[in-house]
Order: sequence, then structure tokens, then C-alpha cells
Amino acid sequence: MNLNLNPSWQTILSDEIAKPYFTELMNIVDQEYQNSVCFPPKELIFSAFNNCLFENIKVVIIGQDPYHGDGEANGLSFSVNDSVKIPPSLRNIFREITTDLDSIFMPATGNLEFWAKQGVLLLNASLTVRKDNPNSHKHLNWNIFTDAVIQKISEEKENVVFMLWGGFAQKKGSKIDRSKHLVLESGHPSPMSANQGKWFGNKHFSKANDYLLKNNLKKIEWL
Repeated sequence: MNLNLNPSWQTILSDEIAKPYFTELMNIVDQEYQNSVCFPPKELIFSAFNNCLFENIKVVIIGQDPYHGDGEANGLSFSVNDSVKIPPSLRNIFREITTDLDSIFMPATGNLEFWAKQGVLLLNASLTVRKDNPNSHKHLNWNIFTDAVIQKISEEKENVVFMLWGGFAQKKGSKIDRSKHLVLESGHPSPMSANQGKWFGNKHFSKANDYLLKNNLKKIEWL
């Protein structure tokens, strides 16, 4: 499989992508795409990395796996293509942002590429999924790769904001060095969690921007 990963990321992750498990992973993913309908499109598997270079990372948001419906996933966690109806979790994310930042603007698109371009790494634990079958690639070794990405960011960068929403993300981010990064945790923005009072009011977006500004970094324009 052609590794459509930005050269700068390939350099940073050179040790990881040289490991036998990663070669095997790429071969299995290639077979999956040949034998089944999978998302995102193959050329967008590494979109999170290609839209947010390592040197530009300010915020990391960890998701579970891509959307599994036709035309939805674009390789960025929580993000969908422009023409797709905004999913419930993302709508709740936007609702929290508007309240947190005292805004009345609700985006018309769920495409979060504009976040990525500002330095938000929208990282799913698994970068691929079969159509209509959530978590279907959980058994592959994507988690080893994405754990290594998180560890690399934690070790080699400073003053990054990690947003860990829900138990899954919090477990995945458990080894982040909190002495040099800001880790923000809350419930997941899914309707079930949000309606139980575990999401709304977390103010993660203003907290992230306050932290970035305090460390002489440009804030994220969330809306």
C-alpha cells in the first residue's frame, strides 16, 4: 500500500513505520480496502497528519474510529465532509463552543479541516473502518501506531493541549506528560453522555485558548 503520509511525519515516525507490525498493518488495510468498502477513502487515511504537521501541533483531540456511513469520513476525528449532515456529537461540540465563547454562530459544515490547518491534530485511535460496521478495524494494530504518535508528541513537544473526551480517550491519553502539557478531560459529546451532564459546560475551548496565549502561542479560531 502506498503510504500517503506527509514526508515530515514520515521522518518523525521513521522508527515506528519501519517496525514489522506497521508493514503488516498496511498490508492488512490494503486487503480490507480491496475486499470490502472501507472509510475514509484510502487517500485520506492519514489526512489528520497531512493537514496538521508535527511542528504546528497545538491541540490534540482523540476520537475512536472514522464515521462508517457513505461519504461521511474525511480522515479527521469528529469531522465529516462538507455535504454531510452534522452528526449529533459534533453538533454538541459546536453547541459547547458557542456557549463557551459566547457566540451565536453555528457552523454550516461539519468539516473540521479549518481546525487542522490551525494546528489541531484530529486523531482517531483507528484510522480506518468497514462500511456500516463501527469499530470493525479495532482488532488491527492501529492502536499501537496511534499510541506511539501520542507518546511522540508528549515527549518531543511542549505546551500542547490534549482534549480527552470520554473514558476511551482518557485511557488512550493516560501516559501524556502532564508536567509540560495541558490535559483537559470530560465526558464524551455524544448525546447519551452530554444529556447526562458530562459534556456541556466543560469550557475546553476557552481553556485551551487561554493556555496557548499564556504560552505565547496563537489561539485557535474554533468557529
